[in-house]
Amino acid sequence: GGPDSLKAVEPFLYNLFCDPDIINFPGAFLARKPLAKLISVRRSKKVVENYRAIGGKSPISELTRAQAAALGRVLNEEFPATVFVAMRYWHPLTEETIARLQEGNYRKIILLPLYPQYSKATTVSSLKEWERQAKRLGLAGIPTETICSYQNHPLYIEAIVENIDLVYERFRGTDPAAIDLVFSAHGTPMSLVNAGDPYKSQIEETVRLVLEKGRWQSPHVLCYQSKVGPMQWLRPSLTETIGDLAARGRKNLLVVPVAFVTDHVETLHEINIEARKEALHRGIRRFELMPGLNSSPKFIACLRDLVVENVMSGA
Repeated sequence: GGPDSLKAVEPFLYNLFCDPDIINFPGAFLARKPLAKLISVRRSKKVVENYRAIGGKSPISELTRAQAAALGRVLNEEFPATVFVAMRYWHPLTEETIARLQEGNYRKIILLPLYPQYSKATTVSSLKEWERQAKRLGLAGIPTETICSYQNHPLYIEAIVENIDLVYERFRGTDPAAIDLVFSAHGTPMSLVNAGDPYKSQIEETVRLVLEKGRWQSPHVLCYQSKVGPMQWLRPSLTETIGDLAARGRKNLLVVPVAFVTDHVETLHEINIEARKEALHRGIRRFELMPGLNSSPKFIACLRDLVVENVMSGA
């Protein structure tokens, strides 16, 4: 989720940092809310300006609702289905969606996280919140299934390749060997990776399959972004990668926000404004950003395929 106004930035950040899968250390249950309040107040001033720069709010709610509407249309060609949106940290919150769902008469619930790669910090956090709110609101008796990850689904891979190709055209006339494909994924703390979280390996699998499908004659690199706090996170960072490429005299970057399926502040500001500024300052001449998958027909077809397979298998 993301704040739908500048006034919503601080409460959105508070909800984010109240997540026990984000802030977790011995005794955290006692300090989590005061700490979340402190962090959200301190960070909100800077973050408000980031959202102001991309239009005064996050586009993620509208984009996700559009994905849900598109998925609903193709699913109803197969069987009656209603697609709801449930956000983790802002409206429509999980409990709001469950309340709406309880007004209907549904025989099955399929939870479809918009995280193609599975991680404790994203997928698991969202599923835990669903379980907490479902128990609190008395949602019971309806069979519920979860589609956990789809990092290697052919249609998901094709959707990314298709989007890269659209941007690659902007480099027409440039030697492919002079273009660097920079795959940027949201980072996670190394503590999760070391504990067995599959996110890193699934990101690497997605990148490998995209490169095999795309067959571009350009070098590539995988890096990570959005580090928060003093903990060690996955590296190299996007900033480090830009610095390294610039130091080697590379001039043309095509940044691919892999694992992000909608445009939001981490693509529109962190990459397209902050990283672009850093790149140009360091001598990069061309900096292009692949747009999010959003309502890409191939991506919607991927989601449809996942849901239909679940229903038809009788899972």
